[in-house]
Amino acid sequence: MRVGEKPTYQGAIYALQKQSESSVHIGGRTALALLGKAHYLELSTQQIILFGGSKEKLPTWFSTYNWGLKVNYFSSSFLPPKVGLETLEQNTFSLQISNPIRALLECLYLAPKKQELMECYEIMEGLNNLRPKQVQELLEQCNSIKVKRLFLYMAEKAKHDWFNYINLEKIDIGKGKRSIVKNGVFISKYGITIPKILANYE
Repeated sequence: MRVGEKPTYQGAIYALQKQSESSVHIGGRTALALLGKAHYLELSTQQIILFGGSKEKLPTWFSTYNWGLKVNYFSSSFLPPKVGLETLEQNTFSLQISNPIRALLECLYLAPKKQELMECYEIMEGLNNLRPKQVQELLEQCNSIKVKRLFLYMAEKAKHDWFNYINLEKIDIGKGKRSIVKNGVFISKYGITIPKILANYE
């Protein structure tokens, strides 16, 4: 930092990624907003979403500092670390953040308790130019049955061209039913119970 400058959360994440080789990164709705893929700017709500590995914690200096916004940190291993990330250029440095595919998968991981499913679908509707190879890779490596089923259901519902190139046989969506919400609509193809508003949305 130069004299007179205040530390930013972006700079702190850069330090984690470059100096500590941490897999902590900006993800979910925050990543989508920074990539121009969200319906509104996540930062306007004065909170950010960060993801890291299942055994990874934010260092004390990061979690106790007042960054001027709320930091929502989630540690999980439902996706491999450092897969599905892309570079976001800042003024004097670059950050690794979730690409649109991983970011949406992270949103679905948080749904429905910490993320609205309808917003996830609205985001999916806008992702009409994803690369099938990248989608395939992340879905094959994702170990959350719920996330994979929701993603595939939404992609098919949105009628994206890239969905036709996904090899569903290579994606393990498990067995049995998954109730995402109570008193919803059961989608037999994917074995999930989803909100009525999503099932009836056209």
